[in-house]
Amino acid sequence: MANIVVFGSQWGDEGKGKIVDMLAEKSDAIVRFQGGNNAGHTLVVDGEQCILHLIPSGVLHPGKKCLIGNGVVLDPFVFCKELDKLDAKGLDVSASRMMISKKTHVILPYHCQMDAAREAAKSDDGKIGTTGRGIGPCYEDKMNRCGVRAGDFADPELLKAKIVKALEEKNVLFKHLYGAEPMDAESVFNEVLPVAERLTPYLGDVSTAIQEAQGNVLFEGAQGTHLDIDHGTYPFVTSSNTVTANAASGSGCSPRDLERIIAIVKAYTTRVGSGPFPTEQINADGDFLQAQGHEFGATTGRKRRCGWLDLVVLKESVRLNGPTELAITKLDVLSGLKDIKLCVAYDYKGEQVAYPPQEQNGMAHVTPVYETMPGWDEDITGARSWDDLPANAVAYLKRIEEISGVKIGIVSVGPDRVQTF
Repeated sequence: MANIVVFGSQWGDEGKGKIVDMLAEKSDAIVRFQGGNNAGHTLVVDGEQCILHLIPSGVLHPGKKCLIGNGVVLDPFVFCKELDKLDAKGLDVSASRMMISKKTHVILPYHCQMDAAREAAKSDDGKIGTTGRGIGPCYEDKMNRCGVRAGDFADPELLKAKIVKALEEKNVLFKHLYGAEPMDAESVFNEVLPVAERLTPYLGDVSTAIQEAQGNVLFEGAQGTHLDIDHGTYPFVTSSNTVTANAASGSGCSPRDLERIIAIVKAYTTRVGSGPFPTEQINADGDFLQAQGHEFGATTGRKRRCGWLDLVVLKESVRLNGPTELAITKLDVLSGLKDIKLCVAYDYKGEQVAYPPQEQNGMAHVTPVYETMPGWDEDITGARSWDDLPANAVAYLKRIEEISGVKIGIVSVGPDRVQTF
C-alpha cells in the first residue's frame, strides 16, 4: 500500500465514500481533510446502508484510525450524533481510534443562523444553494482569525471569551441587516459546553498520527473539484479547497507524502443546487438517470440534476489534481440506454474549447459537443472483472481513458461493497 488521496472529479456525489471504504481495509489510518457536514458519504455493506457526514468512511473497518484534519470545519453536535449512531451499531468510536485535530475549526450555532439568514435575504436568482449548515460562515471566521478551534474546547474560559467576541459583531448583522434575533453569548456557551467536554478526549495531533502511520494513510476528500472555492464554478461553489493539493495542508503533512491519487468519476454527471451544468438533461434521459441512479443528496435529500458524462470537466480535474488512476462508479445505471452521449468539448463564443472557460459563470454560456456511443441492455451488477462487461460498456470506458489521458483502475457496478473491481 501507499498513501492514497481520493477526490471527486465532478460536482460531488461521485461515490467517494464507497471507494474509500474499499481502500480503507488495507490502510492504517483514514483522514478527512476538508469540508464539513455539508457532505455525505453513503456506504452499503451486506445490503445495509450507512450515511456518514463527518466521520471518515473507514470507521466501518475495525481497528482503523479515523482522523479529522485541520482543514475540516466540524459541527460538534453532528459529530456527537454520528458517534451515537455508530456506537448503537456496535462499532468502536472510542478516542483510542478517533482523533480530531486541535487545529480544526468548529461550527457553532451562530454560524448556522448566519448561513440561513444570508441565503434567505438573497433573491431567487442569487441563491448559491448552500446547505445552511454554517460551513461558509465558519470558514469566514477562520480566515478572519477569530474562529473557535477544537483545541479551545479544553479551555472553557477561552471558549466563552471567543463566543462573546464573535457575537459582538454578528448580533449587529443579525439585528440590523438581516432582521433576525440576536443571540445570547451565555446561552450559546451553555449549549456548546457539554459537547465540548465530550469531545475533549478526542483532541490530538493529527500530523503526528499521519507520520506514525508510516506511509499507509488514506486521505478522504468531500464534495468535488468543480465545487472548489478557487477552481470551481464560482460563486456556485463550496467554501473550501477540494483539490488534491489540500490533502496535505488540510491534514498536516508534506505534499511529497501523497503518492497514489484516485479520481472518482461517476459514469454520468450530476449536480445538486444552483450553478451551471452544461450536460444537464431536463428530459426523459435525465429522468432515467435520476431514477436508475437513485439520485438524491445524502446530506440534503434534494433531487440531483442529471446529465451526460462531461469529459471537459474531467480533463480540468485531471489537470488540477494529477490523478494516477480513475475510479468509475455507477456504470450499471447506464444499462438499458440505447445511446449514450459523451461531452468531448465545448463551443464557447464561436470557438471549440477543450477546457472550461475561466470567466465567472462562463460555463453557463457553453454548448456541449457530443459523441454518441451505443449503449447496452445487459445487467452488469454481477460483473466482477473487466471481462464480465459487455463490449459496448468496455468501449465506453476505453473512450473515457483515451480522452482523459488517465487509466481506469477501479470500476463499480452497484452500491454494495462487493460490486467493485
